[in-house]
Amino acid sequence: MKKQKQAKRFDMNRKPNKPKWYLKLVEFTYGPIYMWLHKGHVKVDKEVRKLKGPYLILSTHASFMDFAQLATGLMPRTTGWVMSVEEFRRGDWLMYGVGGIPKRKFTHGISTAKQTLYYLKKLKHSVALYPEARFEFAGVNEKLDGALGKFCKHAKVPVVMCKAYGNFINSPQWSKHPYRKIRQEAHVYQLLTVEELEKMTAEEVQAKIEQAFEKDEYKWQVEKGYHTKCKKRADGLYRILYKCPACQAEFKTKSEGIHLWCEACGAKWEMDTLSRLKGVNTDKGFSHIPDWYRWEREEVRKEVQAGTYHFEDDVRVEEYYSTKVGFINVGDAHVTHDENGFTFTGTVDGKPFALNKPVSSMYSVHVEYDFLNRVDSFDIATDETSYFMFLKTAPNYLTKMHFAQEELYDHYVRDKE
Repeated sequence: MKKQKQAKRFDMNRKPNKPKWYLKLVEFTYGPIYMWLHKGHVKVDKEVRKLKGPYLILSTHASFMDFAQLATGLMPRTTGWVMSVEEFRRGDWLMYGVGGIPKRKFTHGISTAKQTLYYLKKLKHSVALYPEARFEFAGVNEKLDGALGKFCKHAKVPVVMCKAYGNFINSPQWSKHPYRKIRQEAHVYQLLTVEELEKMTAEEVQAKIEQAFEKDEYKWQVEKGYHTKCKKRADGLYRILYKCPACQAEFKTKSEGIHLWCEACGAKWEMDTLSRLKGVNTDKGFSHIPDWYRWEREEVRKEVQAGTYHFEDDVRVEEYYSTKVGFINVGDAHVTHDENGFTFTGTVDGKPFALNKPVSSMYSVHVEYDFLNRVDSFDIATDETSYFMFLKTAPNYLTKMHFAQEELYDHYVRDKE
């Protein structure tokens, strides 16, 4: 551990650079091939192609296809990419080489904002940003940072939107493989001109951006009639549909093949080729997956408002130290999540460890199902580092944790503002 700690920690303030020419060639070659192999399509409006200066690209985020669609659609132009700091484990030469700008998720640090403005103003190059800051969980839009409108006004460049459908259905976050083999299509268009940004308030810009992100992939799939014949299409669905609407039990659902069931009461549902759910032995539940997902959020909201939400577990703590060192196991801790935010106590690096992330410091929390094939985890960032907390005993808790942090923030911070 001491030897590893001698290595230089990841530098969040390193200046980004434009994409390297040789990696541009890789993007221009691999992007179209990847799209062709996986039924990817992209439409770019003429107004976007006519833009001469740099612009800020806001994109929905569901799978790797998001990157291929943007890179292919913008050819021969390229863009920088705001990406999570742990993605740089793949190599500084690669991630900075493609124009990467590191970000610690759900923090109030300003380094990423500064680097993005540097990219737009000094390098005069476009930047792509995924403001949801995580993959969609249920094919619907997730909450955005409330300061996005202010940032766009400060940037004073056109805002371009990339909205994709099918990317999530093809490879949902709760079960990335096997691919569902469905058509994936993206639309790139100009959302806001510089003139519109000047006339609008930050709140009006924020509202327009949030409206642009509204989506429902499952509704889109039904309307388009795009069938997915994958025989494992319900595998992993229990990760987001963790609460049984028939008996109210939590964390007792399981799924495999084309079925989802509750081990507490035996209720069972089948997912058809249009991703709709139908009760096999029950008339309870939801046919539309986002409706089930939103119902669970409402249930968590009730707990938060009643002051009864509380979670505890032991976690293994890993730290993302640097590109060279990667992840290191630094200790163990006990986590409590409630109206006081996330509170950790334990031993890290052989020393007593105490960390509190108050509710006001995070409007959401980034969770990863079976992260790097090493069980469920969530990450907590400080100004200096990113800790990855691997749950030891809590079964399938991440989706509820994700809801809870957002509802806690809304209840104790956003609503009061």
